Amino acid sequence: MVRAWILPLLLLLCGSLVSAGTALRGSPGLAAVLLPVFVILAGMHSPLAFPRSIGAVEAQSLSAVDGRPVVFWRPGCVYCLRLRMRLGRGSRRIHWVNIWRDPAGAEVVRAANDGNETVPTVLVAGRPHVNPDPEWVRAQITSAPR
Repeated sequence: MVRAWILPLLLLLCGSLVSAGTALRGSPGLAAVLLPVFVILAGMHSPLAFPRSIGAVEAQSLSAVDGRPVVFWRPGCVYCLRLRMRLGRGSRRIHWVNIWRDPAGAEVVRAANDGNETVPTVLVAGRPHVNPDPEWVRAQITSAPR
């Protein structure tokens, strides 16, 4: 759990230091712009930017019933963030599994990627797809029954 918050906390700390230093050097306007940028970056890289994660076993059983994809991800992964942002509201219709919180999820990802924890790994109909195009994932969401 702590590991998931390291990057966002570092971004907040660095943003505070950079903004304070900029303000002390006589540029309060620039400091007022930099701090929100760092706060937004921290929010985007935090676990809060993703829908609620569930366990791999639960996600796979739900996917077998409703046909929705399962996305294995981890905080701080820029490719996971890209997928999440490009899916927009559609991301709520996917089952998300944080591999740092769920050892069974990490094992599924390692089995699909020759022992590597490469994310995002998307399971569609039981078949893994590593770092797929977000538009392809969106098509899988729309083809899944509601």
